[in-house]
Amino acid sequence: MSALPSNASLPPLAQPVQELRGVGPERQAQLNRLGLFTVEDLLLHRPRRHEDRRHFRTIAELQLDEPGTTRGKIVALGLKRYRSGTRSIFEIILEDGTARLHCRWWNLPFMQNYFAAGDEVFVFGKPNSLKPRTIDHPETEVIEGGEESFIHVNRIAPVYPLTEGMPQRWLRSLIWRTLEQFGAAIDEPWPELRKPGVKDAAGPAAQYRRLPSRAEAIRALHFPQAMEDLEAARRRLALDEFLTLQRDIQSRRRKFEAKARGLPCAGDNRLMKPFLHQLGFQLTAAQTRVLRELRRDLSGAHPMRRLLQGDVGSGKTLVAACSALMVLESGYNVALMAPTEILAEQHFQTFRKWFAPLGISVELQTGSYKSEIGNRKSECLVVGTHALIESGFALERLGLAIIDEQHKFGVTQREKLLRKGNYPHLLVMTATPIPRTLGLTLYGELDLSVIDEMPPGRGRLKTFVRTADKLPKVWAFVREQLAEGRQAYVVHPRVEETAGGLKAVTTEFANLKTVLAPHAVGLLHGRLKSSEKEQVMAAFRANTIKVLLATPLIEVGLDVPNATVMLIENAEQFGLAQLHQLRGRIGRGAHDSYCILVAAAKNPESQQRLKVLEETTDGFRIAEADLKLRGPGELLGQQQSGLPNFRFGNLAEDGGLVELARELAAMTLAGAKPS
Repeated sequence: MSALPSNASLPPLAQPVQELRGVGPERQAQLNRLGLFTVEDLLLHRPRRHEDRRHFRTIAELQLDEPGTTRGKIVALGLKRYRSGTRSIFEIILEDGTARLHCRWWNLPFMQNYFAAGDEVFVFGKPNSLKPRTIDHPETEVIEGGEESFIHVNRIAPVYPLTEGMPQRWLRSLIWRTLEQFGAAIDEPWPELRKPGVKDAAGPAAQYRRLPSRAEAIRALHFPQAMEDLEAARRRLALDEFLTLQRDIQSRRRKFEAKARGLPCAGDNRLMKPFLHQLGFQLTAAQTRVLRELRRDLSGAHPMRRLLQGDVGSGKTLVAACSALMVLESGYNVALMAPTEILAEQHFQTFRKWFAPLGISVELQTGSYKSEIGNRKSECLVVGTHALIESGFALERLGLAIIDEQHKFGVTQREKLLRKGNYPHLLVMTATPIPRTLGLTLYGELDLSVIDEMPPGRGRLKTFVRTADKLPKVWAFVREQLAEGRQAYVVHPRVEETAGGLKAVTTEFANLKTVLAPHAVGLLHGRLKSSEKEQVMAAFRANTIKVLLATPLIEVGLDVPNATVMLIENAEQFGLAQLHQLRGRIGRGAHDSYCILVAAAKNPESQQRLKVLEETTDGFRIAEADLKLRGPGELLGQQQSGLPNFRFGNLAEDGGLVELARELAAMTLAGAKPS
């Protein structure tokens, strides 16, 4: 084994890549572009795939539109230019004794610099023709002899993500040498978990020990002995990622509880009893159970930190109102933050209607409307948008911060609201059901409550997927519903028309008024002034506007029980969770409701995806499907979510590993005193 690099002040795996043999300034810049700055970064550079170079298809065995790996010798090559040199095609022809293969690259003339007649070449790709056998833009690698050829042939070889100017063989050789040089320096991050324990024969640590060591996993990640070694290596490295995150989450929670004392906010029921009496209906069993959990937290030794999940229409707002009353009874103020002015204003109207008879002041704080709150003597509830976290807003004796539609806010915004008080209680709510795996990762420091029951007395909600050519029948159905006195939402993905051919509310408004005449149609989108938005919404609530044509900004917060139709055009443009949210605007009254998803007929995959919404109204099933289809970054918004970029973990598939990491994190932190 060669000597370690000379930068002895750093641990071996923290050595910069430029210290490695063969890495000059140009190669260093290329590695840096791939996000590889240290030896550890390089060793964790995950291959895009592996090729079993012990077993090849002959060229004659390649099948149309099936990916395959083959090899052959270049017997001809050439570059042809078209149209005064503005277009070109470079082609090599390979032969292996069974057939010939044409490999072509369009408008990449520099490819001629990488090949010479007589070269042996690996090729990976999908043949798009068999007469002659042709692959356009395949992955290729020239087979060279020499002492390191054993790294590239007659083995399972890694194929890495590259950057311009970096050959696959060079990177593979560099990683091989780096493994040889630094393999012994790969330590176990939690050695205590690798020690056998009699009591732990089937417990979390035993599951951890059954996985490869970290050093074994990293070697198998690059150069496995068998294809089945790859998944075990990935699982071990994914578990390390999840465990690091869970330790951080649990450590933060421990430190928080060590220094923060909970405000006594359980209340005395002097407001709660008359409030529940004036509702005129019973809470569901799920709402009652969740309220018991909240009261326990509000009277606990530490500030409440709780996530409330409930499907659209399950009654989260009512639970939030009851928790606010407990805090108000205890002599503290409450702030409720919503992501949009429309939702904030609706909450303001709802809470004012509920709380005014109890003598409680409800104030509104948005970008376009500011209440004069000042130093109020009596307790109050302030409903607002991001305006609540601006430096100019202050609220004395803040006992509870409620955040609605939490996924629309970033972690930083949540912390800004909490800093308006002295460790107030926190309740975050979401109607976007979060798969458990994602919840443990994203909201691991929060306790979880779920309202898993819908209020009685609601009509059935039916969903239909239709293609655009069925629109005439769809509009006829909408007119029937309007004639019966119902109301409808029509959602388009854009405010203004774009090159993609997607429908836009501003261009479709006049057409819709004609199609649905004589029923009044209103227009709602984010570019309207706040006063205009409120005017349209008030008319829709009052049933003077029968149809609301809107962008997806209505996905949260609107509650108009008489609206029984939700028609969404270009539905294939939306995620399943967002469509489920939009669908949640209907089905809130006693009448049956209908959600119609209109999608492009030419895309069978989109049609199949939307069928999930036809089959179920269970938001958690839909969220799980959305997570698998789009991934967590798309589902929640990577920037807002605060999710780390996992190299190896897959939140859509690794639920068991996340659960295991949570248990292991608690074990490693047990007995540790918060610092």
